[in-house]
Amino acid sequence: MITYQTTKEFTAHALQSLFLSVAWASGKSPDKLVAAMRNYGSVFSAWDGDRLVGMICTMDDGVMTAYVHYLLVDPAYQKQGIGRQLIEQMREHYANYTRIVLGAYNTQVGFYETCGFKRYDEASFMAITDMED
Repeated sequence: MITYQTTKEFTAHALQSLFLSVAWASGKSPDKLVAAMRNYGSVFSAWDGDRLVGMICTMDDGVMTAYVHYLLVDPAYQKQGIGRQLIEQMREHYANYTRIVLGAYNTQVGFYETCGFKRYDEASFMAITDMED
């Protein structure tokens, strides 16, 4: 049975396992992920017993705009509504905000649209990064 938490405290191993399960390079820096989790405005996580299987992490300005930085679900647990539930928890948390923003990989745009996000053709997600895929 999947349970949900709002903790910002994670072990390096739990984060590394989850991030590497979706082949994200940030999983190669588990100690940095532990520190990063503590600094987010909100973190909602999904657990199968003591196994971290999904999470959504959001930064915010405190009043108007929240930015979803991470949404990830272990591939073994995808297609079970976990990502959608995490988004719903985040939306409830930020219900009084003007907007919630995220950058999506093109292959995932359809999922986010079914969760209420709107794609803007005149906008592009951009980044400066030293992370390799």
